[in-house]
Order: sequence, then C-alpha cells, then structure tokens
Amino acid sequence: MSQILQRFAPAKVNLGLSVTGVLDNGYHTLHSLMVPLSVGDDLTFEVADVLTLQVTGADLPTDERNLVYRAAQAYLRAADIKTGVRITLHKKLPLASGVGGGSSDAATTLMALKELYPSSMDLHPLATSLGADVPFFLIQQAALAEGIGEKLTPVELPELHLVLVNPGTEVSARDAYLWLDQSGEFTAELPLSNILHALKHRLNVPYFNALEPAVVTRHPEIAAVLQTLRETGLTSPMMSGSGSTCFALARTAKEAGQAVQILKSHFPMHWCTAAHTLA
Repeated sequence: MSQILQRFAPAKVNLGLSVTGVLDNGYHTLHSLMVPLSVGDDLTFEVADVLTLQVTGADLPTDERNLVYRAAQAYLRAADIKTGVRITLHKKLPLASGVGGGSSDAATTLMALKELYPSSMDLHPLATSLGADVPFFLIQQAALAEGIGEKLTPVELPELHLVLVNPGTEVSARDAYLWLDQSGEFTAELPLSNILHALKHRLNVPYFNALEPAVVTRHPEIAAVLQTLRETGLTSPMMSGSGSTCFALARTAKEAGQAVQILKSHFPMHWCTAAHTLA
C-alpha cells in the first residue's frame, strides 16, 4: 500500500519587519521577528509514478507556476528520484496576504518529500532557492530573520493570542517592495530586546512594518482594518509582511474569540480568525 502523509502548513506573522536596504541583485536586507501560527493550509502526499498537484479551496495553477509543485520538483531532482508524488493542497489561507501561505506550503512539501524519499540532503539551500520566507518554515518555531531572510536565529517567545483580519485584497510582495524602493524609506533594525520585553509582559509592542505605510496609502481598506482592530481593545495592531492581512494581540484566547465576533459584524466579507503562536 502506498504511503500517505498528511501535513499542516502553518501561517506566520511578522512581529516587526524592518527593511534595511536593497542589494545590487534586487533582494532586500531584512530584520524581522517571525512566528508560526495555529492556522494554515493542509497538504496530503502520496508516493506515485509521476509528480501531480491538485488544489482545493482556491483557483491556483497546478504546474510549475505553483510553489508547491516547484518545491516537489526541486527535491525529486536533487535527490535523483525517478518516481514522483501525488500532492493535494487544501488551501485555507487567503492568497497573497502576507502570512506566508505559499512559502509554508513549499517548506512543508520539502519536509514531506524527505520523509517519503529519505536522503541526507540539507533542505535549507533548496528552500532559499524557492523564496526568502521558505527557510523560516523549516525550523518550525519563532525566529529572527536577517540577511534576505535566510539567516535565522531561533527565539523563545511566550504563547501569544492574536486576531487576524484580511480584507480580501491581494498585495504582491513584489509591488510592496517596489513601493518601498520608490520611497527610499528604509528602516533601522528592530528594537528586538524591547519587543521581547513587551511581549513577555503584555505591553504595547514597539514593533513596526517598513512596508506598511506605502501599502496602506494605496489600499485604504487595510487602514480601515487597522483602525477597527484598535477600536476592539486589542493591542499593537500591524500589517503582516507585505499585506494585506493585519493582526493585533489579545491577552487570552477568550478575548481573541470575542474580538473575532465583533470584527465579523464590522467586516462580514473579510477573513477573520483567532490564532495562537506555535512553540
């Protein structure tokens, strides 16, 4: 009987995202605290003669245009595997939303294929070749990301409760970074020790997102979400990554759940959910 693996691909948020500059090759240098969350996509993997991908829950391509397909293809080639894998991606996260869904799906694919087709291969270079956020999801815990996102230092955090809202606006990371380049408003490194202290003691968190001003200027619906998050009594609202998902912190899971109900009444067509960070 064919071996079947079922895997969860967690979303992430950036608890602060500083873009300190841009390199000659176009990549940006980052300083960001990233955390995996309890919400995400589901994937199923089964050994097969050839590589195939099926997607449910979203209208996405199922060939080389899909990061999951490219991740599987990259692993099979690097490990010199002559057979394939049948993958089903159950998409639950909003698309192009700043919570790393595609990157997490790709990292999860690499890890699953290494289990189906064991090898001594280091997955980190493959992950880096697929995208700046993909290596983060290999370590499966909070981390400080530096360089172009590939230099990762694990960070211990208390469990955090969050509320996430996505207004249905797809923002490409390429556009968000282009708008930052045009403004030239690069930022200093995050005040990491102050952020960690605030998270531990449930204070207002002194993080920021360098991409947020330019994105919000072009998408007032994101500004409306941030304002409503403030009005619900949640703390430290911010846009995650390149947007358009925004989040804020709650003191407890109960408070997060209550806030979601309030937000759904304000934004009945938005994706709203409570989540907590993963250890």
